[in-house]
Amino acid sequence: MSHGPRSGLYAVSSALLAMSRHLEVRDVLKTIVASARELLDAQYAALGVPDDHGGFAQFVVDGVSDAQWRAIGPLPRQHGILAAMLRAARPERLADVREDPRFEGWPAAHPDMSDFLGLPIRDGDEIIGALFLANKLRPEGGPPCAGPDGRCGFTEDDEELLGILAQHAAIALTNARLYERSRELTIAEERSRLAHELHDAVSQKLFSLRLTAQAAAALVDRDPSRAKGELQHVAALAAEATEELRAAVVELRPAALDEDGLVATLRTQIQVLDRAHSARVTFSSHGVRALPAAQEEAVLRVSQEALHNALRHSGAARVDVTLDRRGPGAVLHVRDDGGGFDPAATRSAGRHLGLVSMRDRASGVGGTLTVESAPGKGTVIEMEVPGG
Repeated sequence: MSHGPRSGLYAVSSALLAMSRHLEVRDVLKTIVASARELLDAQYAALGVPDDHGGFAQFVVDGVSDAQWRAIGPLPRQHGILAAMLRAARPERLADVREDPRFEGWPAAHPDMSDFLGLPIRDGDEIIGALFLANKLRPEGGPPCAGPDGRCGFTEDDEELLGILAQHAAIALTNARLYERSRELTIAEERSRLAHELHDAVSQKLFSLRLTAQAAAALVDRDPSRAKGELQHVAALAAEATEELRAAVVELRPAALDEDGLVATLRTQIQVLDRAHSARVTFSSHGVRALPAAQEEAVLRVSQEALHNALRHSGAARVDVTLDRRGPGAVLHVRDDGGGFDPAATRSAGRHLGLVSMRDRASGVGGTLTVESAPGKGTVIEMEVPGG
């Protein structure tokens, strides 16, 4: 078995605990790959989840930079060694993958690999993924390796250890899939509820708005004073309808968050707000890693609520949003130079300005939210989330 610094019972236990800590499929896949590479002293690791069309629905790598991965191109197809592993469902341990007759080459930007260890991940009789390691590294302080090109090569003990990891990976991945399916059902039910609420609340207000506008039009010539009052009522109804829509829409997870990630989504939304409002709205971010999906959504929602408050209620001329790395997690700051308020007085008067909602979102993902404000001193909203 490997004698590197991550070997032994503690290392195996740490890897298994890390896998069980996540509920999102993507997070589980990344944790499995990183744990396998570190545990077995490999230069590269990858995990592919097959689709039903001869390719991979997901393919996660560790040891390859983002720039390298983009240069490599589209996700790999199921051919060569990858296909053999998924069809035969047995481990593959090779001294040099390039010399195997099934090897079919790789894209020009692909890193060079020689020794190879691959293992299917099974849930009963179903193969739900395949885990690959390449280029065994010499453990720190260990003897020189005698393999081709000075490589150490993977051992039978490495294969056995990876097998243990794969069994637990199957459990973690299956649990994550069940969680996501359950969440999808919950989201579908929530969307249905929101649709009913929109129909019941907003459509009624729009109907009232139309009738009031018609009444105002009829009064314009014979009673301008009453017509003015009706038009003011129209404006109030329109504002209420807008708030109903905003409250409903803010509950829906934006597709951009899944497609572009938290930083890009925040940047885009803040650029839109900067153009739409007279206040200057800025955004900066430094060193933020991808967070679990639930945490990213919570950070986005809190930032949206804080921005809404700053732009609509504070009279601010400038609002600055920053998202920075803090340990394995991140910290969000939304600062405005507006009129500010007394948080204690606001709570006692029942005017929460969304603070209760923001605190609930932060605590719901293990984070914290603090508010610093005073009349005439602006407001700072800080949210910290711990990361995965």
